[in-house]
This record gives sequence, C-alpha cells and structure tokens, in this order.
Amino acid sequence: MTPRHWTDLTLATRFAIACGVVMIVSAALIGSFVDHRIEATVVRNNADAAALYMDSVIAPLGQELAEDNRLSPGARQALTEVLGAPPLSDRVVSYKLRNADGVLVAASDPELIGRDFGMTDELRAALAGEVIATFEDLHDEEDSGEAALGVPLLEVYSPIREAWSGEIIGVAEFYEIAEVLHGDLRTVRLLSWLTVIGVLTVIGGALYLIVLQGSRTIVAQQGELTRQNAALRALSDRNAGLRRRVSQAAARAAALNEATLRGVGADLHDGPAQYMGYAALRLDGLRRHAPDDAARADFDAVSTAIADSIRELRQISRGLALPDIERRTPCEILSGVAEAHSARTGAPVALDCRLADDLPLSEAARICLYRVAQEGLTNGWRHGGGADQSLEAHSAGGTLHLAVRDRGPGPGQAQPDPDGGLGLAGLRDRVESLGGTVVLMPRGDGPGAELTMILDLEESHD
Repeated sequence: MTPRHWTDLTLATRFAIACGVVMIVSAALIGSFVDHRIEATVVRNNADAAALYMDSVIAPLGQELAEDNRLSPGARQALTEVLGAPPLSDRVVSYKLRNADGVLVAASDPELIGRDFGMTDELRAALAGEVIATFEDLHDEEDSGEAALGVPLLEVYSPIREAWSGEIIGVAEFYEIAEVLHGDLRTVRLLSWLTVIGVLTVIGGALYLIVLQGSRTIVAQQGELTRQNAALRALSDRNAGLRRRVSQAAARAAALNEATLRGVGADLHDGPAQYMGYAALRLDGLRRHAPDDAARADFDAVSTAIADSIRELRQISRGLALPDIERRTPCEILSGVAEAHSARTGAPVALDCRLADDLPLSEAARICLYRVAQEGLTNGWRHGGGADQSLEAHSAGGTLHLAVRDRGPGPGQAQPDPDGGLGLAGLRDRVESLGGTVVLMPRGDGPGAELTMILDLEESHD
C-alpha cells in the first residue's frame, strides 16, 4: 500500500489495519509466553511427582555409588527387575543411572553402560541438586533409542543422595510415557490461545468502535469544512472578480476623466483663450484713440489683465491635457513631468528612476504615475518654494514605489492652497481605486515633505 492510498483511507480503517497488525503480533507474543509458562509449570509439577516416586525405588539401589563409581551386577539386576516389572514398566520405558562423573553405570540398554556422553546442562543441574525435566526433547545421541519409540516422553533427571550425609552421589535419568500429559498440554494450549485471542479481539473491537465513532464525527466535520471552504473560495473568487471589475471601472473612469480634462483644456485653449487674445488685439487698437493719459492707463490695466488671463488659461489647459504617455517608458514619463515642472516654475527637479522600460503598466497606472508626480511637484513648489525637489521611483516585489520630496516647511507647517490642483484627496482616491496607497509625511532625513505612492502592479494591471 502506497502512502497516498494509506492517507486516502478513513481514520477507522487505518486504525483497524494498524490495530489488527498489533493484535496479531501481541497475540503471538503473549500466546507463546503463556504457552511456554504453562508447559514449564505442568512439566515441572509432573517431574517433581515422578522424581519423588522414583527416588523411593532407585535411591536404595544406588547407595553403592557412595563407595564406588560403579554398580555391582547384583544392583544392576535389581534395578532391571524393579523397573522392568509392572506397574513401573507401564510408565517408565527406559532408565539410565550415572555416577558423579557423568558415566553411565546402569541402563535399560546394557550397551550404554560405561559410556560417557559428556556433561549436559540438565546433568549439571541435577548434580547440583535440582530435579530437571524436559518434554519431547530427545535430540541427544544417547536418546536415540527412546526417540525411536515414537511416543511422547517426559525425561526426568533426579539426583541420588547418600542416605546419611545427603551428598549427591549420582543422577537417575528415566523416561516416562506422557501421553496424558501431551493431551493435557494440547488442551491447555488451545484454551490459552483462544483466551488470548478472545481477550485481544474484545479489546480491539471496543477500541475500534470508539475510533469508528470518532472517525465518523471527523469525516462529518471534514465534509462540513470542505463545504464551507468551497463556499469561502467561491465568495473569495466572487470578491476578487468584483474587485477586478471595480478596478477596471475605476481605470475606465480615470481614463474618461482624463479625456474630459483634455477636452476641457482644448476648449479653454481654442475658445476663451482665443477670444481673450482677440480682445487684447482690439484693446491695442482702441488704445491709440484714447483721449488722454488717464484713459490710456486704463487701457493698459485692462490689457495687462487680459494678458494675465490668457497666460493662466494656457497654463490650465496645459495642466489638464496629458502628454502622449502611452508610448513612453515609466522613466520617460517621470522625466517629462520633471522637465515640464522645471520649465514652468524654474525650480530644478532631481530624478532617480530605476524602473524597467518593459514594466507592465496599464493605462490607468501610467496616468496615476504621471498625476501623482505632477501633483507632488506642484504642491512642493507652492508650499515649499520648490526647494531641493526630487523624484525617486523603483519597483520591488511586484509593487511600484514613487517618492516626491522637497525641503519646504513640511506637511505640518505648510498652509493649504484652496486653488491647488487635483488635491491629495483626489490622488488618494485615484491610487486606492487601483489597489495602491498614498501617504504624505515629513522627510526622515531633515525638514521637508515626502509624498509616497505604492502601487500593486498585478492588481493595477487587471
């Protein structure tokens, strides 16, 4: 199963798989441990009973080992007769008697007498005074005859002690038929395995039901969260669409407003300005027919007023009309604003433009860049006397940054001009309609004002 398929499963299914694996491993470990402990206990109990019974028969006949490491023929004959006759012969199929050195001094198979098969762990434990028993463990060379019988056997090692001193003088090893023990162990094992499996199944089932209920709750909550997220995404997409439509509408409105201003400027230049020029010419002609100096002075005053009006009308018309900014790069737009301002006011403007020529600017963004720079320089000239004016522009992280600075008294000291241009409120509305911000604040490096515009290129491009 791949990780992707695993994560696609429900919590209850994943718990069921993981719990099943854990339960199987736990059942195997616990069942094996219980099985081993039961077998060891049952075998030990049977061995103790058999050793106690056999000790009463073998110990008297093995007392010769206290004097000699061998048994006399008479003692071996007595063992054969006692163990070979019923009822012992019905239980004990084979026996072996070893001295303290581990050498066989008597056995049901006479060919083994006198042989030394070495010290085994069981033999050492018996010589140390323990009763040792093994069940169906007939893998040693000396056990080949017993293994050939093909019946379950209980192999018991019982120490032989000297009657008076209690010193261990040998080991009696006998093999008891254990068919009943074999059947009992099989039954007990089956019951223990069934008990372990049943208990773990009940525990796992109870835990699964708890997790299943929690999983269903989580699935229901996830479904509800998915529906809510889908609704939120739809609402977010709708809001984004509305925001784009608002931005586009604002851009169209700005373009329409600029077209209107351009038309008004053209009308002022071609209409009232022309009429005022005609009036100035007529006044020059009428001035020659003035009867006295006082009348000519009045004509001069009117002519000066008309000339000033013509000049103001032409400045207004030039301010309302935009240059051809669609074909200019962003830096060329700012350079044109700075040059026009310097030509009109005589105040120099330092320009630091680090905008790429292919910067993606919509028509509305270009107009916004032009108007903010124009209005910032105009305000700096009117309120700050045009001292140390500068334009700085750069782009970073998908945004355009424009700063218009001067060394005037600052925004907190300058007096508002009731006749001043588009005004900060108009600039703020224009820039915010494109998703940008405009901030007027004191300069951080000394006296003066700083007008900063931050415009989101991606949002303004939509």
